[in-house]
Amino acid sequence: MSNPSNVVSIHPYFKVHPGKMEAFKALLPAFVEKTAGEERNCYYEFTLHDDEIFCREAYLGAEGVLFHLTNVGALIEAGLKLADLARLEIHGAAGELEKLKEPLAPMKPLWFTRLCGVER
Repeated sequence: MSNPSNVVSIHPYFKVHPGKMEAFKALLPAFVEKTAGEERNCYYEFTLHDDEIFCREAYLGAEGVLFHLTNVGALIEAGLKLADLARLEIHGAAGELEKLKEPLAPMKPLWFTRLCGVER
């Protein structure tokens, strides 16, 4: 996988409401289907721990993130009726994070600025 320095990863943790796990899981194929056609998506998957579902995802640049959030916006709204957004982290280069701070402010993410790493 290519890992250029402009990759931005999103780390949302959804705490599913009691009795709503199957309904939340039923939304996941629609998220994957909508995301599969996004040109700037690097990877996208869901994992589970107890009553928490995590989405591991990354995009080329802030533009990829913003496109994705618009693309799956209705699904996010549906999911937030079944779960709480327990934590949201955004990881990436400082310049890319700056482009996201205003549009993502209502989601109150934690911002992690890239320091160094391996690029392929």
